[in-house]
This record gives sequence, structure tokens and C-alpha cells, in this order.
Amino acid sequence: MCGWFGHDVPEMTIKTDPQYSQGVSRVSSGGERRALGGLLVRKESWRLSGLARLILAIAIVGLATWIFLEIYSFLAITTKESTDTLIVEGWVHEYTIRIAAKEFKTNGYKRLFTTGGPVEGLAGYVNDYQTAASVGAEGLVKAGVAADAVQMVPSRIIGRDRTYSSAVALRNWLHDNDVIVNSFNVLTEDTHARRTRLLFEEVFGSKVRVGVISIPDPGYDQRHWWRYSQGVKDVLIEGVAYIYAKFFFWPSAAESQADLRSQSWSVPESFPPQPTLVASKRSKPLSFAFQRRLRKIVSLIFRSFWKRGGRLRHILQEALW
Repeated sequence: MCGWFGHDVPEMTIKTDPQYSQGVSRVSSGGERRALGGLLVRKESWRLSGLARLILAIAIVGLATWIFLEIYSFLAITTKESTDTLIVEGWVHEYTIRIAAKEFKTNGYKRLFTTGGPVEGLAGYVNDYQTAASVGAEGLVKAGVAADAVQMVPSRIIGRDRTYSSAVALRNWLHDNDVIVNSFNVLTEDTHARRTRLLFEEVFGSKVRVGVISIPDPGYDQRHWWRYSQGVKDVLIEGVAYIYAKFFFWPSAAESQADLRSQSWSVPESFPPQPTLVASKRSKPLSFAFQRRLRKIVSLIFRSFWKRGGRLRHILQEALW
């Protein structure tokens, strides 16, 4: 074979062991090989370089660190509305009850409601006076709030989805007593705040502005919550609970039965047209209906990927290693 300058260049021959090449044929110049009559195909693939893997690892660590440092403030949110109505979750501790009483007396509220279902330790609903709503109302009166300013609104649901059930009970009570509210603040504890606001907004709809007040736990430093067992417990439990409420929550059968009362709601004719409570499921704004559908779609996609976790892990391994 003749080279560029007239010199002979020896030909290069690549030999393949027949033991390993039987049934394998090259079908293109792009590195593709086929075997077993085309049932198996070997192709070139792109993978992350060492530098790219390092950058990706740094980005993941940075994101995890940011989430770690910001998750408490994300869950323990406080966003007040300008309103004359205060809602206090009755299950809160005594120190929160005292702060709630001060909040009511110093910020121009005119109405105060307590919510909550059967107290812990009971097998089920007994009566309205053995509920967290009743316990909270009694504590507020002892803390100096006038008895005629406090209205307990008990829920009869025990077990799961108690916050949602409490919101449904409050909405039903307001309707039954012809009380119209355009906004209110819900006072709760610590990392429970964001989930509380989410579920109350779900029940009351977009025409009722829902504020939330988070009272921190005095037992640990919220800026360094990871140093305390109670802080870690609060963040982990409420973080998972918020994800569940945001993407996977659907009312239970008991809650759905309680919610049926709202399907025939209508505003009394004696009231002038104004933003009111949600009248029915069919009258919910499109944005909330769209949010529910979107959450269901996300849930289905997540579950689909979860079932195919083996293949997903294989793909990630191929890309990273």
C-alpha cells in the first residue's frame, strides 16, 4: 500500500476471535453491532465525564443544603390577613393558648372560633365537650378572653385528616348560622402552619382569604432545629405530611359524607351580593378544580415512576457511572 510520500505503509489487519464473533456483524460505520439475527444491538452511548459528575454532585449537595436550612421557615410560615376573625386550633399547647388570647385582645379581632375533633385517648366521638375545640375554648377563657367572644366548633371525625375535618366543620357551622366571612387567620403551632393553610384554603376556596399564624415551640431553637430531637421530629413529620396533603390527599369517606351538606348551599337572599363562603363543589373556582386535577396527575406520574424504579435506577446508573 502506497503512502503520501511514496513510501510503502503496511496494511493493518484486525483479527477477531471466532469464539466471540460468531453471529456478530457490523452493519454501519457508526459503531453499531448486531447479534442473534438483529435481536441484540450494541451502540455507542454518551455518558457524563468526571468533571460533569463532580459538578452534578456539587449541585445536588448545594440543593440539599439549601433545602435543609430553609425547610423550617417554609413549613412554619406566618402570613396574616387583615380581618376581624381568628381561628384557633384547639389541640395546641397551653403556651400557644396564652399567645392566642393576647393576639385576639391586641389586634382588633371581634370573633374567635376554636376547632378540633375528639380529644386523644378516646375511641371515638362522645360529645362536643370532649373535643379539642372545647378544650381550646376553655383555655382561652381562662387566659382572659371574654366567654361570649369564644365559639367552639367541634368536629366529630377522629383519626386521619383531622385538620381538613375541622375546616369542614367550621365551614358548615358558619353556613348553618348565616355567618359570612371574607377572611380569617388560623393560629396554630410551629411547622404545622403551611399544611393548615393549605387545607383551610382547600375547604373554603379562593374567595375567602386565609391567613396563618405559626407559634414556635419554646423548647428548642428554630434556627438550629436539627440539634434537637423535637425539632427533627417536627420537620420530618410535617414535611412528609405537607407533601401528602399537597399531592396525594383525597377526603376520606367520612369526610366526604360531612362534605355533602355543602352541595346544596346557597347564600340567603337577605344578604347583598359579596364574596362569601364556597357554596358547593360545582361552584368552586376553576383554579382550584385545576389544582386538584394537576395534583392527581402528578400523583399518578410519581406512582408510575415508583413502580418502574428498577429501570429508572438503571438509567441513572448508566448516566452517572
